[in-house]
Amino acid sequence: MRRGINNIPHALEDETKAGLLLMASALAALIIANSPWRHIYEAVSEFHFGPESLHLNLSVAHWAGDGLLTIFFFVVGLELKTEFVTGSLRDLREAALPMLAAVFGMIGPALLYVVIQFGSEDPAFHGWAIPTATDIAFAVAILGIFGRGLPPAVRTFLLTLAVVDDLLAIIVIAVFYTSDINFMALGLSLLFVAFFALLVNRRITYWWLLIPIALVAWAAMHASGVHATIAGVLMGLSVPAVRRAREPQMTHAFVEKLHPWSAGLALPLFAFFSAGVNIVDSSGIMSTLTDPVTVGIIIGMPIGKIVGVFGSVVILTQFTSLHLGNGVGRRDILPISVLCGIGFTVALLISGLAFPPGSEHVEHGKLAVLMGTIISATLGSYLVSKRAKRHIRH
Repeated sequence: MRRGINNIPHALEDETKAGLLLMASALAALIIANSPWRHIYEAVSEFHFGPESLHLNLSVAHWAGDGLLTIFFFVVGLELKTEFVTGSLRDLREAALPMLAAVFGMIGPALLYVVIQFGSEDPAFHGWAIPTATDIAFAVAILGIFGRGLPPAVRTFLLTLAVVDDLLAIIVIAVFYTSDINFMALGLSLLFVAFFALLVNRRITYWWLLIPIALVAWAAMHASGVHATIAGVLMGLSVPAVRRAREPQMTHAFVEKLHPWSAGLALPLFAFFSAGVNIVDSSGIMSTLTDPVTVGIIIGMPIGKIVGVFGSVVILTQFTSLHLGNGVGRRDILPISVLCGIGFTVALLISGLAFPPGSEHVEHGKLAVLMGTIISATLGSYLVSKRAKRHIRH
């Protein structure tokens, strides 16, 4: 048993296993939320605890979304820093094409969503960002399972695109889904983020010192009105990625320690308390599926990504000096663009931020994210497998 427990962190390093755990948590939430025990699920999700004086008397679901998810965003910040300093984003000339594809890959779904809202009697334009995010864990996991035989540069293209997509999603949350800002609390949060950055850059990494500083930075960011997960990203970006003599790369060391907590605890719990959409007590499945919000997200996730990612790559490689190379052709990008429609973690988060609490659009948006993810994953898996087999034959 001890050996099995010790092997859990190593198992979660596998993107496929981590993705399956995340999907299992979401599926369990969806089943329970529509079972005879749904009232227990709702009661637990809405149970509040925490100090009211610090504006931290939050529901369990809120703690999962604003609290635990900060661990995930801290890891995202670490990975972004690594990519910018020593990884695929270091050389902008090589990274330009997937970076631009990521930008257009967000514009495509957003435009489709907005166009669909124009045809509605009660348009919900504020949800435009929901179908734009790509879940890097799921997308890379499916590519690893079904894409054996594709050139290695295909995975690099997807990783670079997904990393930039994460960065853009963070900016979208900070700019478009932030309410009134308490600048005093924001300043306090940034002060503690700077203190955190000073310590890690001086290689002072005692957990009993960094964790309290990070908690104060997070709490102050939450009190400021800016989404609290932004504090996690900023602290992740502050960790040095340049290796010193006889020292491991600090961003890699932090990721190695925190990734099991992110993949094994933070993300599954967030998915469990976010994906539990109650269809049984709602206005009905047909009403949900015909809601323009649902339609815009479901269409925007796979189709919008194809238009944005694949369309931009075709146009940019045709009319500019940018090129794919390393054995990757335009036809390889089509299945990759479909995989980019797999939006889960950040898409579910934005679904909860885009509309007022209690709005039916929140539940419809979350269900649409799950359906759009399933469609993109299924279609993407088929196209990736088909393309991989063609590479193997030739």
